[in-house]
Parts: sequence; structure tokens; C-alpha cells
Amino acid sequence: MTERPIRRRRVLFERETEFATVEEALDQLTGAGDGDPGGGGALLAFSGPAGLGKTTLLAEVRRRAHARSCTLLAARGGEQEQTQPFHVARQLIQPQLAGRTERELRSTLGSWYAIVGPALGLCAPEQGAPPDPQGLRDGLDWVLTHLTVQRAPVVLVLDDAHWADPESLGWLAAFAPRAEHLPLLLVVAYRPDELPAHAEAFRTLSGRPGQRPLTLAPLTAAAVSTLIREAVGEHADDAFCREAWAVTTGNPFETVELTAKVRDKGLEPTSASAPQLRDLVAAQRGSGLVARLHSLGPSTVRFAWACAVLGTAIPRDLAARVAGLGTEEAVDSTARLREARILAGGAAPALTSALTPALAPDADAEGHAYGHPHPDAGTGAQAGPLEFVHPLIATALYRSIPDALRVALHGQAAVAVVDAGLGPSAAARHLLETHPESDPWVVRTLREAAGENLRAGAPEAARRQLARALREPPDFGERAAVLYELGCASLLTEPATTVNHLRAALAEPFDDPALRQGIVIRLAQVLAHSDHLAEASESLAREIPYTQDVRARLRLQSEQFMWDAFNARESDSPARSRRLARLADRLIGRDLTERYVIGLRAWDACLRGEPVDTVLHHARRALDGGLSWAHEDRGFEVPVLAAMVHMYADRPGRAEELFEAGTAEFEREGWRGAHLSFGYSLRAYIRYRRGRLAEAEELARAGLRLAERVGRRTPVHWYAIAILATTLLARGRVDEAWELAREHEFGEPFPSAVDFPDSQTVHAELLLARGQTKAAVSELEAVDRRLTPRGIQNPSWCPWQLHLARAVADDDPERARALAADAVRRARAFGAPSGIGQALRVAAEVAAPGARAALLTEAVELLSASPAGYELARALAALGTERRDTELLARAVATARECGADGLVARATEALLRLGGAPPRGCDWQGALTGEERRLAERARDGDPMTTEPERSLLSAVCRKLGTDLTGLAEALNASSAVSRA
Repeated sequence: MTERPIRRRRVLFERETEFATVEEALDQLTGAGDGDPGGGGALLAFSGPAGLGKTTLLAEVRRRAHARSCTLLAARGGEQEQTQPFHVARQLIQPQLAGRTERELRSTLGSWYAIVGPALGLCAPEQGAPPDPQGLRDGLDWVLTHLTVQRAPVVLVLDDAHWADPESLGWLAAFAPRAEHLPLLLVVAYRPDELPAHAEAFRTLSGRPGQRPLTLAPLTAAAVSTLIREAVGEHADDAFCREAWAVTTGNPFETVELTAKVRDKGLEPTSASAPQLRDLVAAQRGSGLVARLHSLGPSTVRFAWACAVLGTAIPRDLAARVAGLGTEEAVDSTARLREARILAGGAAPALTSALTPALAPDADAEGHAYGHPHPDAGTGAQAGPLEFVHPLIATALYRSIPDALRVALHGQAAVAVVDAGLGPSAAARHLLETHPESDPWVVRTLREAAGENLRAGAPEAARRQLARALREPPDFGERAAVLYELGCASLLTEPATTVNHLRAALAEPFDDPALRQGIVIRLAQVLAHSDHLAEASESLAREIPYTQDVRARLRLQSEQFMWDAFNARESDSPARSRRLARLADRLIGRDLTERYVIGLRAWDACLRGEPVDTVLHHARRALDGGLSWAHEDRGFEVPVLAAMVHMYADRPGRAEELFEAGTAEFEREGWRGAHLSFGYSLRAYIRYRRGRLAEAEELARAGLRLAERVGRRTPVHWYAIAILATTLLARGRVDEAWELAREHEFGEPFPSAVDFPDSQTVHAELLLARGQTKAAVSELEAVDRRLTPRGIQNPSWCPWQLHLARAVADDDPERARALAADAVRRARAFGAPSGIGQALRVAAEVAAPGARAALLTEAVELLSASPAGYELARALAALGTERRDTELLARAVATARECGADGLVARATEALLRLGGAPPRGCDWQGALTGEERRLAERARDGDPMTTEPERSLLSAVCRKLGTDLTGLAEALNASSAVSRA
């Protein structure tokens, strides 16, 4: 075969607008514009039907980016690879990290190594709980951001985005808005009618200010005429050129293919030959293309079909094995397919569209003349993987394969990729296309692939693979295990389907007690998370009597106790509490199950208002051996409850320590969705209880942002809204809190699970703050009917009695005083100074005038020795107003100001000014202990009495700084000293 000479010519036709946009974006990125320092990123999106030149356009973007010394990240979606998770993400990131040792990868990726490494194919998934999808996306965001900053400027090019795998495409669509804030130009191309719904961001985001995605137009008749004459000669007449434009409809790919056929056939470009053009175009589509392929011989047909089944970046040896050909036959078939312009590369040109020097037969697959190699080119077309000239050809050939043969080829491909060492995940996409044949190897391979994908953070891919394994079907004794794994894979996305799978698994006859226990526990978990807590408990209760192993039975009992504790409509809560107390008091915490039971005992004691010492005793027992927040087989609920009891028991400093450790564990494991939202929201609640309202609001908003990604009216969303609304009320922003509730539909119906703070009580507090007293009373009486039968009577946990007392005080003062007095009694029984102080303050508010001062004096005394800064400020303001004492009001102003309670500051300041006082300067009680404070705290710890008002005031600040009351001072001082030494 003789080489044709290189011909230099214009690269593009009628794409001046598109490339002006590209040049402008590259100028901005690299700082080539006048007075532009560079570093400004952008998103450019090009859309158009197949054959309009998107691939060539992106190839030219890559060439120009390379010429400007940009780092290139390139990927391409594949029609056959859509079910292979992270296929596109791996194309983008892997080349940048290839060749590094494990130690180097760990150093580069840091804490993200175990989270993103498996998804990117950089390491095998580790045993343990997989990252949640949001955590994995956050990790991929970090990797891409890190690469961009380290190797700026960066150009990321994604071709055929409509065929990208859902995991990669969803990630990039969410990441795309960040491009403008990084030295990153993100360029995507897609067919608009095939873009999935989860990638709508590419369709709606403006890539440049004021621009929407650019839609490529077909070539005009003039452009087609120019192409024809450059290919076959200037003598091509107008009628011939017009017919070429008409039969190709200006499609660049079809125009290039047509000109090549005209040239190969030696067709005279005259009006007399024009009628033949329609047949030539038809020959390159559908049946015409298939007929052309069959003319190349049966071996070549089988090889082409094998390539179509394998997709993109096809190893020739692998295609040969799938086709059943030897090496020489594969080489010959490759040459024939390249000569026929079916496969790209080689001596015969592979032309992607008319937007390249494509009419020159010496251009490579990307449309670059050999004299100007593509920046990403490898060692040559023969050495590299095979590619089709255009996806249209690949699609047409794939669809032309007879159905039975296509299924068989996928089966052969699955075996071939496993034998080639590419792993079960690579084989799984082929097995999804095969028919069930009761093949144990297929079931085993699909289960292995699903396990890899689940641990890598692709549960949807795992679900598809396990569903296919179930249809194979598995052996009689394996079916329950497959159903269980399928339930685990669909837990987050399809809870109702998961329940069906797990119940079906339990109905299977199998003899594996550990598997049965796992199924029952997972079934209870998904029922509970679907707001079916009673069913969750019942499923465990049915299994417990038939569980012979003592430790396994205790595990099931611990799970039942936990879901019963969260069921706000539990029918016999006191009886359950007694059973739990009897069991927990016998346990010593020898393993995780025992510590979970003891932790639940601490929580139950807290809700029921048992003495603080009892609550903390059980909490310490539960924590002594450690409670992991991200254990693979356990929920995070019990560790959270064990931490929260410290807050209610006036040890919020210890609660924060536990939450900081727990959220750090979430982040290490990649649990950055609901789990991290719970962590932020509940830490906000702890800050609220300490009176650090500005910090509480910041954390609560962070928790809400994460909760919004999980979904509205989910448990985590209820927590986030309740805590943020409570904080806003404390800051005096009633209208903002109400709008927040309205915007997020925070109201009836309330969740059936116990939440804290109690959502219905918070909603009633909102109503009360807005003056809707009757509605608030109705809500609070409903809370009474819900909590009292369950024996939940700790006002430190839920102060519904105090709010109801305030609500009925005007109409029924006796009832208000009775409610307040009962709340005081319950608070004293529990024994937390902050709870008693709050109850005394409200009791004073509804008491007869002569009784108020004594109640408020005791409240201030107790709250001064507690960590509850906001409650102290409220009590000081009330007592100062009652006594008309400017010194007390000044303390109230200072304390409220430091809390961030702006509304209370305004009210106390107004009262102070009316009495002729001056607003004070604040003092810092939120930093580390000063030397004077530490010495005073050590005296108090050792039992020295505080005899002067300055000493008592300073000790109050110490309690708030350390987050403890006086009884926990020694423990808090030890923890503070350890932190200082560290």
C-alpha cells in the first residue's frame, strides 16, 4: 500500500464561534488575555446529535490546551461501559497517579486513600463499612481539586458524556459549578436527547457568563461544497455538491465518509453521478454498513463483533480471544477493518468528522496529521488499543449482531476478561447481558463484583449485579446469601425492595445461624430507618426465642431494645425499661454487644429522669471498652446516645469530646451524608445547651446543608431543622425561625421515631414565640399524651411542661403553677443543675409575685455552677428585673452577649437602662482557662468554699468554659490538662 502525501489544510469548518469561546476560556485560564493574571476556570458544554463533530471539537480543545502547557485530564463515555461504575472517573484520575507505590499514594491522598482508592482502581477495597455515596463524592471532589491546584492550569475534557457511567457523571455534574473557582476548564460534549436526568447540570449551567451549552449546527451547503471539492477536485459541479449536502443533511461525519467513498470509487463529481450519492450514504448506515462489513470475510466480521461487544479502548488480543481467532487472523482483520474505515488508525485513515483535515487520508483517528501528533498519542495505532472510527459505527455493528450470538459473545468476553486478570467487576458488565443458565461461576463472579463495588461505594452497581445473580439462579443453599447481599446493596436507595429481599431470604431453607442473624438485624435496621419501628422490633422479637446461641440472642435483644427506645409510640415502654434495667445491671461490658445494652440503659435512665449519678455510671460503663461510631455491623445510634446523656447530665464538655471523635471517625470512613449531618446537628445542640449560640447556629446550618442532600422529612432533616430553629429562637430571631420551619415543612405529621430535641415540642415553642398560644397548647398536650405513658419525664430532655405552663399561665394560673412545680420536682429527681435552674426560672415566671424572687435566686445559684450559659443569662435577667438590681442585669447583659443571645441582650439592656444602669463590657468565658481560673477551679475541686461574689462569678465562668457542673469539675480539669499537654 502506497503512502499518500501529507496535506496541510484548515482544520475546521464553520466552528469559528465555538473556538472563539474555547480561546477565550483558555486565555482566561492561562492568563494570556490583556491584563489577565489567569487562573479563572469555566465550564464549556457542547451538545449536538451524533456525527456533528463533538469528538473532533474536543480533540482540538486538547491540542490547543497542550500547546498552552495545560495539564490534560481526558475521558470518554462508552455505550457498552455505562454499567461499569467509575469508568470515566478512572480515565480522568488514574493516569495522573499511575506508577506510584502504595506508600506514595497514601501520602498523596492522605485520609482519602481508603475512600477513593477502590473507586479509582488504585487499591483493593478494605474490609469494613463502605463509604456512603456522598462521602465518596466528597473524596473525588478533593482529589480533583488537589490535582487542579497542584498541576494548574488544568483542562478536563469529557466526550460522550451521555454514555458516562452514572457514578462518574453524577459526581462531575455536581462538581461542575466549582470549575469557575479553580484553575480548571471543564469541557463536555454530549447528545442532548440521550443525556441522563442525573446530569441535567450540564444542560442548565452556563459555562461562561450569560451563556448556555453551545449547540453544534450541521454544516451549510457551502461548507459541504468546499469539502467535496477539496476531496475530489475543484471541478465538482454545483449540482453534485448540493446533492451531497442534501443526502447528508450537513452531518460532518457522513459528509467525510461520503467524500471518501466518492474518491475510492472514482466517481465523477458531476450532476450525472449525483443520484448515486444517496446509495453511497445509505451504505454507510445500518444495513449498508453491515453489508460492507460482511464483504470483508467471516473472520473479520467475528472480530468486528467482538470489538463492538468490548466497547472502547479494546485490547486486540482480548478481541481475538472473544472472536475465537488467532493472532495472525486478528492482525489481518484489524488491517481490513481499518482499510474499510470501521476501526481507527493504521495506514488507512480513520476519520471522525469533517471538522478535521479529515479529507487528507494521512490523518489519524483524532483527525491530526501525522506531522502534528496528538499530545496524548501513545506508541502508535498498532501498539495501542483499538477504537472504532465513530460511535455511530460501533452502535450499528453491535445492534447488527444476532441476538443469540451477541449473548454468547458477552459470555465469552466475561470469561476472557477474568482470564486476562481484569477482575470480576470487568466481567460483570458482560454477564449482565447474558441469559440465565444456572452457572455457579456466573453467580460467584457477580457476587464478587458486587462485593467489590459495594465496598468501593457503588451500591447501585452492586444491586444490578446481585439481581442478575439471583436470576441465574444460585444453588439452593446459596440463594439466601444472595438475597441478603442484595438487601444490603439496596438498603440506601430502595428500602421497600430491601425489606422484600430480606424477608424472602428468611423464608429460604438454610442452615447458617450467623447468616440468619445478619438478615434479621439488617431487616430490623431498614424497617426502623423507614419509620416502621414497631415492625423492626417485632421482626427481632420473632427470632429471639429460636436463637440458641446465648451471645447471638443477646445481640438480637440489644437491637430490639434500641429500636424500642426510638419508637415514640411504643405500647409498653415501662415494662421494656424494667427488662432492660435487669439485663444491663447483670452485664459487665465484656464485648460490644454488652456495652450497647449498657449504653441503652444509660439512655433509658436519662429519659425516665433517674438520678444523674445513675445515668453517668452506666454511660461510663458503656464507654469503658470503646464504642465505635462507624462499625461495619452496627449502627451509630448507641454511641450517640451514650454521648448525649453527658450533655443532659451537665457534662457537655465530655459530650463534645465524644462527638468530635465520632465525627472524625465518620469522616475517616467516608460517611459524609446522614451520619455526618447528625454529627454536626447534635454538636450544634450541645453548643446551644452550653450557651454558645453563634457556634451552634454555624454547626446547625452545616448539618442542615448535609441533611438537604439526604432528603427532606428524613430523620436527619427533622433533627437539623429542630436544632436550628431552637437556636434561632434563643438568639431572638423568631421570624427567621418560623420561616425556616415553613420553608422545610416542619410540622405535622411529626416523625414516629424519638428525636431530640423533640420536634413537636420545638414546633409548639415556635407557635408560643409567635403568640399562637392556643395552637401551642394543643401541640404540647399532644406531647404529654405521647411521652407520659412511656415514662419519659425528664424535663432536662424535653421541657414540654415548662412551655405548657407558660402557655396556660394567663388563662389558668393554677394549672400553670402545678405544671411548673411538677417539672421542678422531676428536675430535682434527675439532679442536673441546668435542668433544675431552668425549671425554677419558669416556675417563677408563672408563680405568685411574692414567690418569684426566692425561686429565681435559687435558679441563678444553681445555673451559676452549671455549664448552661444561656439559661444563666435568662435567670439573671429575670432576677435582676424582679429585684430591680442593676448589678444582676449587668451580669445578664454580659452573659447574654457572650452567648450570642441578641434578643435577650436587647431586653436586658433596656431594663438596665430604665433603672439607670450602664451596659457592661463582656468577659471571655469561651477560651482556655487563665491561670487565675485554673487555681480557683482546683480550690473548688478540693472542696474550698467560694465566699465572695467575685469568686463565685469567676467559678461560674470556669464551669461554662469546661462544660461541666461542680460535681464534674475534677474530671473536666484532668481532661483540660491533658489537652494542654498535648
